[in-house]
Amino acid sequence: MKKYILMMGMAATLGLTSCSDFLDETNRNAVTADVLYGTPEGYESLVNACYAYSKAFMGNTDGYSLTEMGTDCFTGAGSSSGNVPALAYYGIDLNPTYKPFRYMWNILYSGLNCCNAAVGRAESSGLDKATMSHRLGEVYFLRALYLHLITEIWGDAPLYTEEIQAPQTTAKRTSQAEIYNQIFDDLDNAATLLSGTPAKEDGRVTLNAVKALKARLALYREDWSTAASLAKELINSGAYSLYDTFAETFDMANEAGQNNKECIWWINYTGNADDQTLFPAFGKYDEDSPTLGNRYGNQSPIFSCMSYWMVGGCGVWVTPETHAPWVQSMPTLAYLHTFNEKIDQRYDATFKGVWMVNSTSANYDKNYGPSYGAAGPLEVGDTAFIVSKYVYSDAERSRHHYKIYDANDVFDPVTHKSTGTRDYFISVYKFHDSTNPTGWEYFSRRDWFVLRLAEMYLIASEAEMRLGNKTEAVRLMNVLREKRAIAGHEAEMRITEADLDIDFILDERGRELSMELQRFFDLRRTGKFVERIKKMNPDAADVIQEYHQLRPIPQSEIDALTNKDEFKQNAGYQ
Repeated sequence: MKKYILMMGMAATLGLTSCSDFLDETNRNAVTADVLYGTPEGYESLVNACYAYSKAFMGNTDGYSLTEMGTDCFTGAGSSSGNVPALAYYGIDLNPTYKPFRYMWNILYSGLNCCNAAVGRAESSGLDKATMSHRLGEVYFLRALYLHLITEIWGDAPLYTEEIQAPQTTAKRTSQAEIYNQIFDDLDNAATLLSGTPAKEDGRVTLNAVKALKARLALYREDWSTAASLAKELINSGAYSLYDTFAETFDMANEAGQNNKECIWWINYTGNADDQTLFPAFGKYDEDSPTLGNRYGNQSPIFSCMSYWMVGGCGVWVTPETHAPWVQSMPTLAYLHTFNEKIDQRYDATFKGVWMVNSTSANYDKNYGPSYGAAGPLEVGDTAFIVSKYVYSDAERSRHHYKIYDANDVFDPVTHKSTGTRDYFISVYKFHDSTNPTGWEYFSRRDWFVLRLAEMYLIASEAEMRLGNKTEAVRLMNVLREKRAIAGHEAEMRITEADLDIDFILDERGRELSMELQRFFDLRRTGKFVERIKKMNPDAADVIQEYHQLRPIPQSEIDALTNKDEFKQNAGYQ
């Protein structure tokens, strides 16, 4: 699972990766595919390719941009390049011609078609029955995952359950309810076929992974009993446990999902050429189809990192400990204030606001320290500057011998909109990776945790609350919160029944699952999308609309169809 045979996997989709491709592609690979996937080795490569498409979404800046930017928790930062204008600010670029939408549409439908091919070709694979059943279970899970992402991003969407091998000139929408029926059918099939699998299997899907995803998706369909039952089954299984500190959950020493106590299912990364994934080079989008490119590894360490090296003369330089900045996204001020960092260890384990001198050569001026009142030049290990969510008075600033970016420097004092160049902000270092050879690496070998134990506590608590069982809901929530408390503050982290409502749960999910690619979906499923963005994200408050809860269908897909009058664009987009 660490090495995917991707060239073979690409053949599984037969070159047909979008509605427009169906119009102008011919099936040049059918004979080769029939022969190749009719062997055990070839079929195994097909199943591995089904996994590979997940890397274009999970642990990837594009998946992050689609699910975290422009929510109540994260707004845009830095320059106006990349995904910022459309996905963070809901501006005029958020339209059906925006290339990232077509890119992700291609990726997810390619992954879907790859899974369909694996389902349809299983009987002729030559695998022994036990192995074939195991692989089919994995593929049903992956198909459910891709369908879930498709319908949560675009709503009612084309549903395909058979391999597409011929050009398609028409498409029809299937309701989200019907798509979820297929998703749960697939998960039930996966559960049957994966019965008896171990708790973890080196990144492969197991029965427990199926249960965890079904628990998550049961919340989406308001099946509270199923969500509570499955989540609590995993909590009580004894197969997983919470770390004593939140930082340990994401410590690179525990990064391999196989060895991580909290992780239920993860996506393997190596951070080198073995991690070739099905998408183009960094920062570029292939307008027509996803192709093999040079993006290796997990990109989560760069999801939200300020331009620390632009603070002139401060002595902070780009090293493996600081890693490369990707100045595209920053936390909203309101989101930062949902944390009580005095009692909750997740704040310091998630964010970085204090920067230390790490160089007396690069980006170093010996007069920098004295200019802020220091007795002499700053040395390696001294505080270079800080970024704070609080406001500092002049008197407070004078007591510190380094530069301070306070809340009023980063956000407008009245509107709390982010201001200036947006280059300096509290950064996210939850997924930090100091193991790279240089600081200018944009990829990591860190595994991406898709499903983990802490989420099961959150799912079970919410589901029990929805069922009217507040005592049990609070008990479950407090188990998690006590574990996330700074030592000695466990009692302060406990909540009562009076504290628990859907807004508290969304706050808690924000604190626990920050940047884990669920926020956009959480706001939609709880009916809080517009309300919380208006309340917590002033950069988007004036423009956010109900229709923004779905993304536009790529215009190129609609243009390629002959039944345009029937297959319409999502409401609100032109």
